[in-house]
Amino acid sequence: MKSIIKLYLIALAVVAIGCGGNDESNEAQERPMLEVIEDFRNLSINSGANDFVMESTFKDVYWKFRIVLPADASESNKRPLIVRMHGAAGTIDSDYHKYTECLTEPGFESLNPIILSVNSDGFIWNDIPNQNKILTLTDLVKTNLPVDQNKVVVTGYSDGGNGSWFFAQYYPEYFSAAIPVASSYNTQRPAVSAKINIPVYAIHGSEDQLFNVDITQNFVNATIAAGSDVEFVIAPGLEHFNPCDYVPYVKEAANWLETTVWK
Repeated sequence: MKSIIKLYLIALAVVAIGCGGNDESNEAQERPMLEVIEDFRNLSINSGANDFVMESTFKDVYWKFRIVLPADASESNKRPLIVRMHGAAGTIDSDYHKYTECLTEPGFESLNPIILSVNSDGFIWNDIPNQNKILTLTDLVKTNLPVDQNKVVVTGYSDGGNGSWFFAQYYPEYFSAAIPVASSYNTQRPAVSAKINIPVYAIHGSEDQLFNVDITQNFVNATIAAGSDVEFVIAPGLEHFNPCDYVPYVKEAANWLETTVWK
């Protein structure tokens, strides 16, 4: 509960910059956090994929997200949590959070995890509205579903991979590891590369047309030099626009979690 209440400070910051296309008046009124918690608890979450639209921390502003719940998840069988962010975050598409079958579900299948997949609503993942959204929903899932609190991972593809770097750098207390795929994130924020305080397993295609592998390698080298623990895996022959091809590499990342991070 304490971490959810703390998020209210982030939520209030959204008012200062407006709430985008979800709010025509651009003067959204915040909702009591206890109402948001109650709304989440009233969701009917069944085994398999569940897609929701829920009123957010602001009135008439709605969050779209998917929760994939394993059939055997229970208080006596708590599961890892995978927090997934999609690519093309700056594009508004009401279904982007639903595309978990291509990469996330098969890639992390061996973990039998709970998956939280969130729609960006056209904001980049490090924009304040999405910081509020990701952190609040992550806390709600961790608090109300059978999640192993020590096994929470942030991941994403392309823009979502950049988002996973960002949350690993600025909110390491929420996650045990980050797995960005096909990303290009400069850790020099604001001036010099900073140490990231959770382990990172970064996957990148050698033929990526959007994010040059050498540029990403330089970013990785800089954060390693700052003290970060990063595994950088180059996928030979893979390019940017076929994310499903990265499944074998995400499977290896899932094995890395079990044998290295969570051992």
